[in-house]
Amino acid sequence: MEHRTQGGITMWTPSPEHPLRKMFAGITEHAFLIELGVTDTKLIDYLADMLTRFLHMDSVCKISGRNGRFTEEVSEMLKEAESLPETGDTRREVYRYIGDYTLFWTGLYPEVIQKKAANRWASDHFVDFCRSGKQCYLIASSFENDPWAEESAVLKRLSNDFELCAYGLNQVRKEFEEIP
Repeated sequence: MEHRTQGGITMWTPSPEHPLRKMFAGITEHAFLIELGVTDTKLIDYLADMLTRFLHMDSVCKISGRNGRFTEEVSEMLKEAESLPETGDTRREVYRYIGDYTLFWTGLYPEVIQKKAANRWASDHFVDFCRSGKQCYLIASSFENDPWAEESAVLKRLSNDFELCAYGLNQVRKEFEEIP
């Protein structure tokens, strides 16, 4: 287990041999390959890694809002991302993180998003998580130079197939909940 910092964002990165990473990889592969017929192994690996990273609560709240505290509000994260310089690792990592965050909640816990949308006082009341996630992944995928070249194609696929990936993650949740 290690922590890696990219673009100013520190994320817990599990080793490929970590037991939870292996479990998520197996469930994600089954949901996407068998249930949905998705054969893109780089996409499936990315999603399994994302699920494992988000096990750490530190990874769920990574971006500080304007008040300096970590935020769970996508609207605040987007404001922070838009204030960053057009180029650079930090911008890419922040947009990638917002894409991951919106996909995680949309796919695994859509009821949380529905609850936020129902609260007219929440700043995320008007945020479309799918549209925001797609847009953030697209922006992050535009960083195509090394060391991001390989992951850029996966991020573009996540942008294009956000809804399919969210549905697949919902299948992952169902399979996970069936584990005795």
